[in-house]
Amino acid sequence: MDIQLHYREQGSGFPLILLHGNGEDNSYFVHQTDYFSKAYRIIALDTRGHGQSPRGEKPFTIQQFAEDLHDFMKEKGIDKAILLGFSDGGNIALTFALKYPERVEKLILNGANLFPSGVKPLYQWPIEIGYRIAKTFAKKDEKAKKNTEMLGLMVNEPHIGPSELSQLTMPVLVIAGTKDMIKESHTRLIYNNLPNAKLEIIKGDHFVANKNHEAFNAAVSSFLHTS
Repeated sequence: MDIQLHYREQGSGFPLILLHGNGEDNSYFVHQTDYFSKAYRIIALDTRGHGQSPRGEKPFTIQQFAEDLHDFMKEKGIDKAILLGFSDGGNIALTFALKYPERVEKLILNGANLFPSGVKPLYQWPIEIGYRIAKTFAKKDEKAKKNTEMLGLMVNEPHIGPSELSQLTMPVLVIAGTKDMIKESHTRLIYNNLPNAKLEIIKGDHFVANKNHEAFNAAVSSFLHTS
């Protein structure tokens, strides 16, 4: 591993790893860390190039982030964990689970997508425009270069075929907001292709874990206790 991922740890018990979204850091899960640390060993990571984790030299891709997670778990002696991923963090968790299913006890996908067109055009178009603008200046401007990498994650990734999900036999909670930036039809596509999944649509937008945390935490807690 070329970098050391920054993380926040709290509580004891079975590991529950929290993976934040694009351009964020582990503080996104402020309402989950305390809540779930009563029953689990919470590890909230900063993804490569996010928060206090260094960028490093390796590719800035969902697949690399999944490999970073694998390296992190190996380094910390964590054989198996529950993964809770939000947005791009959900995409990382899903990519990881497809490659290393034996390391995932349960999977919680919040506002994840299989491919870029799963995002509503209202949200995706400005991202694509911003990406093109940033790309134009990336060679001359360091900030534009960073923006190109961040926005590029949402423009170019992920690329997961719905049929691939059939190999995931662990319990999965698919959770999204009623006014999510991910199309509800896409969220249901993910749910419908998973053999052992539960679906929760919670009142709110893409950021339900933060803005409607009581309902979000209750849904996740119910899933963890019953699945």
